Amino acid sequence: MENATANTNHRAGFVNIVGNPNVGKSTLMNDLVGERISIITNKAQTTRHRIMGIVNQPDYQIVYSDTPGVLKPKYRLQESMLEFSQGALTDADILLYVTDVVEDPEKNEDFLSKVAKETIPVLLVINKIDLLKGNEQLEELVEAWRKRLPNAEIFPTSATEKFNIDNLKNRIVELLPVAPPYYGKDALTDKPARFFVTEIIREKLLLNYDKEVPYSTEVIVEKFDESDGAIHIMAVIYVERDSQKGIIIGKGGEKIKKVGIEARKDIEQFFGKKVFLELFVKVEKDWRNRENKLKAFGYI
Repeated sequence: MENATANTNHRAGFVNIVGNPNVGKSTLMNDLVGERISIITNKAQTTRHRIMGIVNQPDYQIVYSDTPGVLKPKYRLQESMLEFSQGALTDADILLYVTDVVEDPEKNEDFLSKVAKETIPVLLVINKIDLLKGNEQLEELVEAWRKRLPNAEIFPTSATEKFNIDNLKNRIVELLPVAPPYYGKDALTDKPARFFVTEIIREKLLLNYDKEVPYSTEVIVEKFDESDGAIHIMAVIYVERDSQKGIIIGKGGEKIKKVGIEARKDIEQFFGKKVFLELFVKVEKDWRNRENKLKAFGYI
């Protein structure tokens, strides 16, 4: 039997997922990849890095990138995130532009006009169609999007209900260029293990705290010692102000303990082994606007 790299009909390509925050890009990517790679919460702007999820079959490899939602930058961190999204337009074989049935399409006309000029295949995914009241509404929506992105193929979907996801997957495979695999055929992602630990802890911060506090945090894994039976992890949650440190820790340490318990359960499930997790909170004044800190945290 021919192996994948020798197979002249093997297809491989980069599929980049872009769109405004909170339209379901991460849920969609997890459906397409089949593993819980991107963190999913109902708060906007949870994906800060481009995350690669890799789908391997004997005759093809799809490399997915989930980009930060496109928004007008308010501080240096968001500028860096927007650069990731802009970059997604330049290095893809296929572009998935994700919207949903409730967002205002005019919200980001600049970015949309760039997508409209793309020469690579663009698949427009209209997510959350389970919220619509009937076909008429859907037809109007499809027509309106057809005017905005005349070259795109349109896929109405519901990522949470898994509706029309298989058709989308099949179309992606059809559009892949003939190429050898870019990564080993056993790869699931290009991110190291500790990246997923930080993402899981960050998800718990987003779920357990209100308003701006979770967005002011950064999680750094300082120790990741893996043995046969268990993983010992030490992580630091950085905040911008002393008052935020108090909020994160909570009265008598209750809040941080809850985050630790929830994160540990998910990390254990992710790695399939026992986890010992220690969390610390430190103040790093105004880190989102400091170039040296953004570099240290891997954003620049």
